Amino acid sequence: MKKFRKVLDGLTTSSPGGTIGSPSGGSAAGTPTATPTPKEIDIQETLVSENFQLCKTVRHGFPYQPTALAFDPVQKILAIGSRTGGVRILGRPGVDCYCQHESGAAVLQLQFLINEGALVTACADDTLHLWNLRQRRPAVLHSLKFNRERITFCHLPFQSKWLYVGTERGNTHIVNIESFILSGYVIMWNKAIELSTKTHPGPVVHLSDSPKDEGKLLIGFESGTIVQWDLRLKKADFRIYYDEAIHSVSWHHEGKQFMCSHSDGSLSMWNLRNTTKPFQVTFPHGKIQKDGRKESCKPILKVEYKTSRNSEPFFIFSGGLSYDKAGRRPTLTIMHGKAITVLEMDYPIVEFMALCETPYNNEVQEPYAVVVLLEKDLIVVDLTQSNFPVFENPYPMDIHESPVTCTAYFADCPPDIIPILYSIGVKHKKTGYSQKEWPVGGGTWTLGSHTYPEIIITGHADGSIKFWDASAITLQMLYKLKTPKAFEKPKPSEGRAADLVEDDPFAIQMVSWCPQSRIFCVVGISAHIILYRFSKYDANTQIVSLEVRLQCEAEDVISPSENENSPCFTESGSHSPQPHHQHAASPGSGTTEGNKDSNPCLKVKDRMVRVPPGYQAELVVQLLWADGEPPQQITSLDINSAYGLLAFGNCNGLAVVDYLQKTILLCMSTLDLYGAADPYQRLTRSPRRNRQSTSGLTELSDNQQSIDMDRSKSPTSDHVNGHCTSPASQSCSAGKPRVPMGPEGPRLTRRGPGRPPFRKAQSAACMEISLPVSHTEESRENSFSRSRSSSVSSIDRDTKEAITTLQFGESFARKSDTLPTPCLWVGTSLGVVLLIPMSIPTDHEERMEEPVTIGPSGTVMMLKGSVLRISFLDCMGTLIQSPYEVWRDLNTHEDPDRMRRRKLVHISPSSSQDTCGEGHLVVVCSEKQAKVFLMPSQSCLFVHNITESSFVLRADVVSVCNSVCLACFCANGHVMTLSLPSLRPLLDVNYLPLADMRIARTFCFTHRGQALYLSSPTEIQRITYSQEMCDNLQEMLGELFTPIETPEAQNRGFLKGFFGGNSHNFDREELFGEAAAGKGSRSLAQHIPGQAGMEGMKVAACGVVGDLARARIALDERGQRLGELEERTALMMTSAETFSKHAHEVMLKCKDKKWYQL
Repeated sequence: MKKFRKVLDGLTTSSPGGTIGSPSGGSAAGTPTATPTPKEIDIQETLVSENFQLCKTVRHGFPYQPTALAFDPVQKILAIGSRTGGVRILGRPGVDCYCQHESGAAVLQLQFLINEGALVTACADDTLHLWNLRQRRPAVLHSLKFNRERITFCHLPFQSKWLYVGTERGNTHIVNIESFILSGYVIMWNKAIELSTKTHPGPVVHLSDSPKDEGKLLIGFESGTIVQWDLRLKKADFRIYYDEAIHSVSWHHEGKQFMCSHSDGSLSMWNLRNTTKPFQVTFPHGKIQKDGRKESCKPILKVEYKTSRNSEPFFIFSGGLSYDKAGRRPTLTIMHGKAITVLEMDYPIVEFMALCETPYNNEVQEPYAVVVLLEKDLIVVDLTQSNFPVFENPYPMDIHESPVTCTAYFADCPPDIIPILYSIGVKHKKTGYSQKEWPVGGGTWTLGSHTYPEIIITGHADGSIKFWDASAITLQMLYKLKTPKAFEKPKPSEGRAADLVEDDPFAIQMVSWCPQSRIFCVVGISAHIILYRFSKYDANTQIVSLEVRLQCEAEDVISPSENENSPCFTESGSHSPQPHHQHAASPGSGTTEGNKDSNPCLKVKDRMVRVPPGYQAELVVQLLWADGEPPQQITSLDINSAYGLLAFGNCNGLAVVDYLQKTILLCMSTLDLYGAADPYQRLTRSPRRNRQSTSGLTELSDNQQSIDMDRSKSPTSDHVNGHCTSPASQSCSAGKPRVPMGPEGPRLTRRGPGRPPFRKAQSAACMEISLPVSHTEESRENSFSRSRSSSVSSIDRDTKEAITTLQFGESFARKSDTLPTPCLWVGTSLGVVLLIPMSIPTDHEERMEEPVTIGPSGTVMMLKGSVLRISFLDCMGTLIQSPYEVWRDLNTHEDPDRMRRRKLVHISPSSSQDTCGEGHLVVVCSEKQAKVFLMPSQSCLFVHNITESSFVLRADVVSVCNSVCLACFCANGHVMTLSLPSLRPLLDVNYLPLADMRIARTFCFTHRGQALYLSSPTEIQRITYSQEMCDNLQEMLGELFTPIETPEAQNRGFLKGFFGGNSHNFDREELFGEAAAGKGSRSLAQHIPGQAGMEGMKVAACGVVGDLARARIALDERGQRLGELEERTALMMTSAETFSKHAHEVMLKCKDKKWYQL
């Protein structure tokens, strides 16, 4: 615990913040500030570096680019492999584990050691890995790297410790699972085929042991060759040469016949009695044409042949459709008896697998479901019902239903908000699902003691908003909001308008949510803002529309003298346009350049609409076209329910809206906000100069391509925080914005550069950037992490200044203020912080009738780099929450008069006056540094340069361990925390190199030491930087493995056992062990021991109790089996004695008789 005592006498001149060439003390025009009255600040900081540790907690969503699928029929857990080397293991809801191969190689195949708590993965780098699933965080126990051959197929028989591995060369190797060492037993391809065969059979595409005899191995080669290999005799029983390539093979459970799927869309059935030709060949989807020939069909990539006791067998396969049916969706076909059911899928099928009642391949399979892994979805089909319904998926696999464009994370939400959102959202759920329980129900998970309400909000490219319950490291969809319902459907038009209206005009850019008042605000890519109120009742409502002209006007300026005589601004004042005022274009002039002016990009519904319970649109604010140019995208937003105000800004200026009175209070350019307090002498530039084409949100593509961008500045304001063009890349200079009802002044007729009002869906999941990887002088000059300069010469070049952050709060607008008043803090892309005081009527009736007065105060503070975050602390170092209005349902039928009265909660910074005097602290973080100011003296108490070589992407003041800290995420991948108010570094971890803009757009911090980002276009990764959370993580995670007794095999009977082969007498150890087969070639495969590390040791230590329980269960099972064995032994002895007695009697009876007398 450390105490900070600082006398604020002449602190401004001695602070390091005064060395950046700007008035760090916050004087209005850069003049030295008056020496404040000596005060003593005494804040006890409790956070130390030991309170912080960074680790991943859980990953939600659909595995990106899946490649493989496996299922444990006893444990009932599912594994999915991906192209990036990830493995997701799923069980019952809450049991969701993510593993990652260090190599990052694609997962080719997965094999569970059924009911053993282990998983084998085969990767594209020709390495086998054995994962231990008996711990909450699985770890690799062994790895085996093949050097000379490429792995193509693996097969692990049930209850066997020998893994068959097929290779591209056509050879089959055998690996001991326990030691992960290669056996000397090898089935070479030239031994498997006949010597007379002149061509190579191709890679091994199938391996399986015969259900009739485990000593027979069926090997399928790509060319169409099938060999049954006798493992004991080391020779082929039979060979099949088929003229079509083989994709998969599936046995009948009796082992007398099997089915193959081929590249020509056919299925062939083979009987072991006659392997010269198939006894049945079918083209399930191939029809006979008029000329008598079969239609050419697509390959059947996989087939499964499953038997049932009470019905006909199931034939399940993917593909096989005819080529002439263009545009057909991928299909899964289920043939059951004479019925053929074709299930169309939304995405291509990656893999499917039938779930059966028994793990034994020589028993009747009894399939009850089919798991279908698609490229972007996971579905399970119920086979027990004739219409084959799908199960309702309990996992959040639809995060990417529309590409994610923004995220928000809220911890410690009001406890009532999650149930109410769920109750509204459940009414809109889809129906028609199977009534049976989700079949993947393995593992155990319990609600931990360290749980609290958490909500994640995702915005999407189609304009939808999803609210997710993220409590207890799970994720469940609560409620879905569709923002396009507030607008008329865009009509397809011709000419220029058609070029501008692209695929996703409603894409969500940012959200602002007040959980206490349930006010929700959305910013869209078409420069529109929608304000929603929450109601439990449906209502008839008419959406109010406000239009704001926040556009620059500029004259051509050649020299400073010309600039001095050029008026830039008109008189400022409050504006109250009519709520529904629209600027309609004249008919028939849709392609002219001028008719777009003073029109918004979208048309709000201007009629009464019936809205369901939930979030209901109340107000829409839209920016207008001007000078033939679309409005610039909105870069910052804040809403305050207690004030009833909404503020937003872009690269042109700032607007403040009173959403209670539906009026526009302020609409000013950024330069106009300074007045006489502008610390820079800036020259307005001609719009014709330095024109640049800039991109908005990323294109909706999953391919990872680097974006070529201007690297002379950090892209925070244009590509990260606001998704808008940065000041340096804007061509129009600052001017006075106008609102719809304002008089139109002179306007330039020439067209300045600009971009369409909305580009194709800019998914936060897609955009990639190039980061500096070398340290040469050229790369430093062109690197993405170079900071924007704040020098005067730089300002001459960058005449535009974007609004990058906004924050409402109770504060002191001027040094002379003695009481806090409502204020709006404004941060800009040039590192300037402005204060705008407001006068808001306190009485409810006056608030609804009297206007709110607002105007710049002239207070200016300076930082390096674009301002990212502004927060307030009291003089005890406690985070001050913004005032808010308690939620009230305006549509309630109980007492409308009572519900109309507003109940406000104000948390004033002067509440701790008795201990430290008047005032509060302001924490301001920019791309480069953080500062702590004391109000109202505006003195800089502490300053810390966060990074020199990179820049901060995300920053927030969060509560951790009953204290507060500043959390930052930098472009170089570092996650940092700083103490408050002293700004001491507490944590600095090089966590995640920024490889694409998806992470930059979606990374967000929240309280209790948690954060999240979009790790792939389909997955959300949650992390924690709290040591307490890391310590409790083991308790919160689910158990993948639970001790379950393996089901016993069915009694085959004497005759079946006698005539059905000697599979039970097959000893693989005798054949494949080192004593019989020798050692495998060391040059062929290299054994790599697993590196579980300290984390694995910790996990093992945490699981001691579970291990003891498992050991106790194992001992009980062993004792039970020993008792059964003893009973069987006694029965056998009794039977043997009886047999011996009867045999002796027969011998005595027949002893003296001749043979012909018997």
